[in-house]
Amino acid sequence: MFGEKTQQAPDLTSPENFEKGEAVYDRIVSGECKDARAELHAAYGTKPQRG
Repeated sequence: MFGEKTQQAPDLTSPENFEKGEAVYDRIVSGECKDARAELHAAYGTKPQRG
């Protein structure tokens, strides 16, 4: 755990990021999304945290 860099959370309120999240949400609601967590990480360019 020591020596690892912590990741800054993206600003989900920015117009660009809001649209990304909305697109993933639409895929979840329509049933097209198979792994919401993976799609959200891909949309925001973040890496999943272990735990």
